[in-house]
Amino acid sequence: MERVMEGRDVAAAIAWQADHAANNGAPCTARVVRAQLALLGGETETGRRVANWPGIPLEDALPLRLAGGFHHLVLTGADTRVSAVYRGDVTDQVEVDALIVDLTRRYDGALLPWLDGPPQTNEAGRSASIMAALLWLSPRLGPRFELNELGASAGVNTMMERYRYDLGGTAVGPQGSPMQIRPEWRGPAPVLAPVEITSIQGCDRAPVNLADPAQALRLKSYVWAEVTERMARIDAAIRLAIEHAPDLVQMDAGDWVDQRLAAPLEAGTTRVFYHSIVWQYLPPETRARITRAITSAGEAGQRLAWIMLETNRETFRHELTVRHWPGGGEPVRLGEAHAHGAWVAWHGAT
Repeated sequence: MERVMEGRDVAAAIAWQADHAANNGAPCTARVVRAQLALLGGETETGRRVANWPGIPLEDALPLRLAGGFHHLVLTGADTRVSAVYRGDVTDQVEVDALIVDLTRRYDGALLPWLDGPPQTNEAGRSASIMAALLWLSPRLGPRFELNELGASAGVNTMMERYRYDLGGTAVGPQGSPMQIRPEWRGPAPVLAPVEITSIQGCDRAPVNLADPAQALRLKSYVWAEVTERMARIDAAIRLAIEHAPDLVQMDAGDWVDQRLAAPLEAGTTRVFYHSIVWQYLPPETRARITRAITSAGEAGQRLAWIMLETNRETFRHELTVRHWPGGGEPVRLGEAHAHGAWVAWHGAT
């Protein structure tokens, strides 16, 4: 696993990503991803760029970048042939390979830019883990939280104060919300505690405006087509963003953390930094800078919490970890979660 995560073998990364999609309820998307193997050594510019990827393909989410481009062809109506694969009507991998090769030949110029940046996999289901962590923090630090999301993308999880959650029977959030988050809950339900979100904002180097139909459609392109509940959540997030846009700034994450740490903090409020499936996309020097800044501020007496739902590079499990000050800042693993929030395995101490 570690070798695939850190290695530069493009074919191994594509095969692993396809298996991962298949094992996480998306066998149709898995076939589209696996078909990218047929592009290696081909005559298209897209195929050559994939084959000669200069970075770490799995960490860079290379197979998912291009998968978004194929889904976008369907959503825009430019070419809907791959929709038969997404519906499960075409399951033979040889047929899928031939289709993906043909699509790449026809739309080489349109597909190539999808390789320029990582997928904007903004997923509201991940906020269930963040809310559970706030419930856990409340009796330890108090109920008032200022939330700050790193790598917020379109701000789907920078609107989490407007969502309704059912966390194993523990209900939190406004009842009438169009965003109803009900993950399969494994383990005991988190203990209900007061949570007051005094403010919530996020940053991203390239934030997506959900009120812009073209940008919203691009975001939807990264959602695995056959996972209809995820598509419904994106639609709910778009509706909420049109009603009231999330508070996002375009900024480097390291610079933004420094700015937020320097901002005034109301007495009795805990400043929370949080992120989900973002850490792997940040440069190592940015990760180190953020870690130093938050740790130093906590040790200097600032009231802080740091909530992370990120990938364990050895197990590839998505672990929910919390650090907080006061409290020493030692990492506490509260559970694991499905990458898109379908389930949460909770073992947070009460």
